[in-house]
Amino acid sequence: MSSLDMSRGVCALVPGLQHWLENALFAVRVVDAAAPRERDSRRVLLATEIGHATHRDILINLIDGTPSLVAAANGLPARVAFGLEDMGFAFALIAELARPAAIPAVGDSASARLMTLAGRVARSEATVLIQGDTGTGKEGMARFLHTQSGRTSGDFIAVNCAALPETMMEAMLFGHRKGSFTGAANASEGLFLAADGGTLFLDEIAELPIALQAKLLRALQEGEVLPVGATHAVPVNVRVIAACNRDLAVECAAGRFREDLYWRLNVMPLDLRPLAERPGDIAAIAAAMLLRLSDMGKDGFVWPTAAALDKLIAHAWPGNARELGNVLQRALVLRDGERIDAHDLHLAGAPRQQGLRIVSPEPAEPVRLRDVAHHSKLEAIRTALRETDGHRAAAARKLGISERTLRYRLAEMRELAAA
Repeated sequence: MSSLDMSRGVCALVPGLQHWLENALFAVRVVDAAAPRERDSRRVLLATEIGHATHRDILINLIDGTPSLVAAANGLPARVAFGLEDMGFAFALIAELARPAAIPAVGDSASARLMTLAGRVARSEATVLIQGDTGTGKEGMARFLHTQSGRTSGDFIAVNCAALPETMMEAMLFGHRKGSFTGAANASEGLFLAADGGTLFLDEIAELPIALQAKLLRALQEGEVLPVGATHAVPVNVRVIAACNRDLAVECAAGRFREDLYWRLNVMPLDLRPLAERPGDIAAIAAAMLLRLSDMGKDGFVWPTAAALDKLIAHAWPGNARELGNVLQRALVLRDGERIDAHDLHLAGAPRQQGLRIVSPEPAEPVRLRDVAHHSKLEAIRTALRETDGHRAAAARKLGISERTLRYRLAEMRELAAA
């Protein structure tokens, strides 16, 4: 948590601000505006308390009329003026002006609890598995874990496994010796050794081929890597954070991901919910994005109206934060007035599922009841494995079948997946 002081005058004028800031992961301390302060401390003060402010502080003013943000400049603090109608977004904006860059934008109470848990996880050396839909902030969470850990003096290296050329994956991860393959004119240390002493973030881990998963498992278990063309392993001290936008337990059940590697990665699981399930974060993320698009307000900050904010909160956000960023950027360019209003937000519906078409089907054979029952059993197995984090014995008990029967059904599922 970051520390932030707030004057008693601010608490009296806008009492809800303290609660919002605490949800945004600030440790708030209520002080007198004139009280001595610690070096590099930051305060939220009333505009009338400017005589006690430094350039790091944030001044607020409750007004009737159009809200405004004046960025900090020329030794003067940032100033935020707003009315009752815009108070909700103003709270989010104040939090984002004070938020350190390494901490994700948070405004939802459930997200605040998750970030508190993540802070505790960060201080350990345990491997972390982050799962969530695309655009839910998995890399942001990984960077937070690194900055809150004891490895901040080391590098944070992010790798998208889906973007690695399949023929070069092993050499890029574990390094290679000179001449070990055609075109290897020079040796390369690889990403594991590049992250030595720091953190290696493996995004889209499910995209690694099965053969490479075995080598990754050994690197995690033994703390050493074997570069391509080498005969002796090289010790490496790196913390691995893995992420995936698919359920790895289901991938294991389908035979596409090694179960032993899954358990090695799933020491500290963190699940990120879709943006639509954490509406309190929408204002916080929107404020952070609008600040970034305006160079922290230096290029003129554009406020959304209360109606626009309500529309954002009501949307389903199938594309999560990435979709939100696109919507806000379009609104900034195409807006009709000085502010972003509800009609400036062009929100698309959820993308149509691939393969789903409305056609007049050809006459087909009747669906057999035994086929329906069979597929229902397979779906029940998938659900049980998800709910037990891929633990087969627990899943078998949950389903009321033997582990032998479960293994037989899983073999069936693998055959269907390969067909």
